[in-house]
Amino acid sequence: MWKPTSSALPLAGQTLGSEADNFVIAEYRDPGGTSEKPRLIAPRHLHCHDDEAWYVLEGTLHIEVDSRIVEAHTGSAVFVPRGMPHTYWNPGPSPARYLLIMTGNIHRLIKEIHALNDRSRPALEALFRQFDSELLG
Repeated sequence: MWKPTSSALPLAGQTLGSEADNFVIAEYRDPGGTSEKPRLIAPRHLHCHDDEAWYVLEGTLHIEVDSRIVEAHTGSAVFVPRGMPHTYWNPGPSPARYLLIMTGNIHRLIKEIHALNDRSRPALEALFRQFDSELLG
C-alpha cells in the first residue's frame, strides 16, 4: 500500500507558486465593512494576456466582469478571461476569505502595487502597463 511521505501545509494566508510559474494560488482576506459605495479590493482593470479566477472560501465577494456583477458565496468560483474589464469587493460587514488563482505576471503586478510609495493615478497606470494590463475608469 502506498503511503504519503509528507503532508501538505495549509495555504492559510500563503502563496503556492511563484512569479516564475505558469500560475500562482494565493489566499487573501478582506475584513468586511460597510460603506455607501463598494470598497474595491482592486481598481477596475483588465489584463491583456492573463486569465484570473477567484474561489470563495468564506463569506461573499462581488466580482464585476465587464458590466455584470457576479455574487460569489462560499464554495463559488468566478473566472475572468484575459481582456475582460473587472474589479471585485466584499459587499458586506463580515469578513471574506478567498483564493486568487492567477498567472505569475499578475502576481508580480500585485506585489509591485503593494510596494509602491506613489499610488497616484499616473504611477498606477504606468505600473499596470509594465505588466500588460490596463487601469480603467
